[in-house]
Amino acid sequence: MKTTILEQDNRIVAILDGELDTAAAQEVENALQPLFKADGRDILFDCSKLEYIASSGLRIMLSILKIAKANGSKVILKDVNDDIKSVFKMTGFISLFDFE
Repeated sequence: MKTTILEQDNRIVAILDGELDTAAAQEVENALQPLFKADGRDILFDCSKLEYIASSGLRIMLSILKIAKANGSKVILKDVNDDIKSVFKMTGFISLFDFE
């Protein structure tokens, strides 16, 4: 799993590449630490290369969402494939995040 963090258009962009499974979760959570300090900027997850997400990945995204909302930020998921979107639907997370 590869994670890249960029700043773009006053947003923090996290590019997720690979499988966000239980084995990769701790490494990804460490890589996403800048998102926990977004300081009111919106957060965009580029999911165009994300192939799989496990419950541990959903937990990380939910943790980031809670902190972001408390600071007045949005968390946006971009280019989510149908399989991953179905996981968000099944868990009820689909209504918590904004999708592009």
